[in-house]
Amino acid sequence: MAELAALDDPKMRAVNEKHGDDHGVNLTQLRALAKRLKTQPVLARQLWDTDDTAAKLLALLICRPKTFERDELDAMIRRARTPKVHDWLVNYVVKKNPHVEELRVAWFDDADPVVASAGWALTTERVANKPEGLDLTALLDLIEAHMKSAPDRLQWAMNHCLAQIGIDHPDYRSRALGIGERLQVLKDYPTPPGCTSPFAPVWITEIVRRQNA
Repeated sequence: MAELAALDDPKMRAVNEKHGDDHGVNLTQLRALAKRLKTQPVLARQLWDTDDTAAKLLALLICRPKTFERDELDAMIRRARTPKVHDWLVNYVVKKNPHVEELRVAWFDDADPVVASAGWALTTERVANKPEGLDLTALLDLIEAHMKSAPDRLQWAMNHCLAQIGIDHPDYRSRALGIGERLQVLKDYPTPPGCTSPFAPVWITEIVRRQNA
C-alpha cells in the first residue's frame, strides 16, 4: 500500500477522475508491480478488501481467476463502482472463471444498471466468440427498446453488443445498422484522430471494411 501511495501522481489522478476513476497510478507502473509480485491469491484478496482503487486494480492482476466462487464474484461486481475496476474485473477475472455463463445470465437484467452492464459485456463476448444458443433477434429487440434511455455505463455496453452483432453476423448487419441510425446513440461522442467512433453504424462499417480489405 505504501508503494502504491508513492506511485500516485496528482496530475494523473485529476485526469482519471474526469473518467470516474479515483486513482493516480500509471497503469504501466501498476502492471510492472504486478509482474514483480506474480500470482498471489491471498494478497489479492487483502488488496481487494481495501477501499483503494489502485489496490483493487493490482489485486485483479495478481489473483487467480478460477478460484473465485460464484457468490464471491457477484459481491465483487457490486463493489466495483469505478469504471476501470469494473472493466478489469469483468475482463481479467470473470471471463476466465468457470461460473462466467451463470453470472452472465444472472447479471444481464439486474436492477442495478452497472451490474447489468457486466452481463451485457459478457453477452457481447459470447456474440463474438460463442454465439450458439444466443437469440440475436431478441438481443436486438432489447437494444432497440431500451438503449436510448439506458444509464451511461449500461448504454455503452448495449451499444458495444449492437456493434458486435453487426460486425460478426452478416445476416443481422442491416438491422443493427438501422437501429444505430434510428437511435443515434453516441453519434456525437468525441473521438480522437485515428480512432474509430463508437457510433454503431460507423463502428460496424469500419471494422467490416478492415476485415474485407
